[in-house]
Amino acid sequence: MTITITTRVAVYSRPGCVQCTATYRALDRKGITYKPVDIDQTPGAEELLRELGYLQLPVVIVTGTWDGWCGFRPDCIDAL
Repeated sequence: MTITITTRVAVYSRPGCVQCTATYRALDRKGITYKPVDIDQTPGAEELLRELGYLQLPVVIVTGTWDGWCGFRPDCIDAL
């Protein structure tokens, strides 16, 4: 499974996720460009996240690094 992300930050989420919405809003407030990835509309995305050990949404991945987290994490967003 390969998902190509062309922006620095990818946010894996699904509709109706409160923590996902909070993450999007915090990224928007900081002016951080991100790629939203709806795991319900992206074949293999949910399985990929589980293989990586993530069990909660959103999952935020910073491309080009091993940095990533799950859930609403203002502290991690501030560190970007």
